[in-house]
Amino acid sequence: MKIIILGGTGPQGKGLAKRFAKAGHEIVIGSRDGEKARECARELNELLDQTSVSGTSLEEATQQADELVILSVPYAAHDATLEAIRPLLNGKILVDIVVPLAPGNPKAVDMPEAGSATEAAQALLGDEVAVVGALHNVSAVTLNDLERPLNCDILVCGNDLAAKKTVMALCESLGTKAYNAGLAESARCIEAITPILIRLNISKEVPFSHAGIRICPPEGH
Repeated sequence: MKIIILGGTGPQGKGLAKRFAKAGHEIVIGSRDGEKARECARELNELLDQTSVSGTSLEEATQQADELVILSVPYAAHDATLEAIRPLLNGKILVDIVVPLAPGNPKAVDMPEAGSATEAAQALLGDEVAVVGALHNVSAVTLNDLERPLNCDILVCGNDLAAKKTVMALCESLGTKAYNAGLAESARCIEAITPILIRLNISKEVPFSHAGIRICPPEGH
């Protein structure tokens, strides 16, 4: 699958580009600075010893989308980025992985009036775009360390079932298990998990770093 990653030069987007490219997908990195995106693509192709990653501007990257675009920008740029590419997204799936962390405090969220970043994206883009929330709780450090397996599960939410199934299959191509976590309103809970994980990692309350989440059966099953 061709995957467009907007904000693919940041830690989260770059890690996803690495993982998806390694899994055999074609990657187009989009950035406000097209040259920065191209340089990032060259770096990843050299690292992975392949040519499946390219880079360009946000608008040009979105124009190349066949089916799916991943939004991986800082929350402060969330709405402005969507406004800039809005006409180019009709008929596509937008995977929103953005977490609305509180300014200056990554251990808390500052949810928008819509309830979550995922819901805000759906409200802004309208019904012509299927917005799916996913990959909110995966550590950027883990994503970028290709020697480390993604030892976590992915919660996927949104109002379009077919779009969710597409995104779940895409996530599982990374070797993870993805779960349908309900409608877009579920993002209010899912996005809020991330600052809890950050808090645990910072406080050393868990005996490892870069914690994720795992859906486990009851003991004995």
